[in-house]
Amino acid sequence: MGADAVGGSEQVLAALDRALTEAGQRSIVIAAEGSRICGTLIPSPGLAERLDGPAHEWGRLVHQQLIRETLNSYPVDLVHMHSLDFHHYLPPGDVPVLATLHLPPDWYPQSIFNIKRSRFGMNCVSRTQNRSCPNSPLLVAPVGNGVDTTRLCPSNSPKGSYALTLGRVCPEKGFHLAMDAARTAGIPLLVAGQVFPYQWHIEYFDREIRPRLGPECRFLGPVKFARKRSLLSRATCLVIASTVAETSSLVAMEALSCGTPVVAFRAGALPEIVEHGQTGFIVDDPSELADAMRSAASLSSEACRQAAVSRFSARTMAARYFALYDQMMAPISQTRTPSLAGADRECAATS
Repeated sequence: MGADAVGGSEQVLAALDRALTEAGQRSIVIAAEGSRICGTLIPSPGLAERLDGPAHEWGRLVHQQLIRETLNSYPVDLVHMHSLDFHHYLPPGDVPVLATLHLPPDWYPQSIFNIKRSRFGMNCVSRTQNRSCPNSPLLVAPVGNGVDTTRLCPSNSPKGSYALTLGRVCPEKGFHLAMDAARTAGIPLLVAGQVFPYQWHIEYFDREIRPRLGPECRFLGPVKFARKRSLLSRATCLVIASTVAETSSLVAMEALSCGTPVVAFRAGALPEIVEHGQTGFIVDDPSELADAMRSAASLSSEACRQAAVSRFSARTMAARYFALYDQMMAPISQTRTPSLAGADRECAATS
């Protein structure tokens, strides 16, 4: 976890950890060993070589133990959970717990919307995702994601001649569709991202990505923050060809912050982020991707940048979470200063 993290939930958690520590609060983060954070790291073992059922079960047991030990060692005021399987290791006792749902609601067991636990709530990261959830008293208002618009900014270098697609290399991200569209458009494409050791991810790469690579379509693998910023800043457009309903899209926000338009399918919350004809294009069919990629160069880089600064700031995201933390802690903190920034509180987060 840190600035170079690949996953969206890890990036959000890193931003909140940084905002908490900058506000003078203690942030305690349970995350993979080697993570770079601003607060106190409680390390969990790194990824297994093979992410299968037994590996997941082992990871859940590890997180259960680490959460218990953390609560016994620190006076934690609130736990903020970000993992897909958070329901397997909810903290014991009555410490307030907020779970952020980063993935499509139907990826979670429907039982989470009926969890019986005091001082527990869940939030979505977009209005679209929130609308697709079952009715539940546990859901609070969605908190949109944000990115560091101070560090993610346009480059002084001129735009390159390539399009970019970036993210986890897995079937639902539709990288092969972006590759086909780039070939049709006659635009070189750079593919950046990580292939995690899930069997179906590896098979997808070997079956769909590797055969499409060549001089006009290169695979870069995972990229760290500085190179990602450079690639995004100089690309003519970012292509998001997801075949599932995206709950948000940090990479789209990052591209806009770097002054680069986004070409994307009408998938989930992407139309909330991309203003069609202004900061990119939303298309409904793979056959439309190529034309949209050609047209992206006509859009204003400045308009993309301004949209990101005004709508997708990590500072705004953190302020909304801080207000939510205050609401959730209110029943046990009526005598304390009501503002998180002025109170002596500790927040533990898990990823």
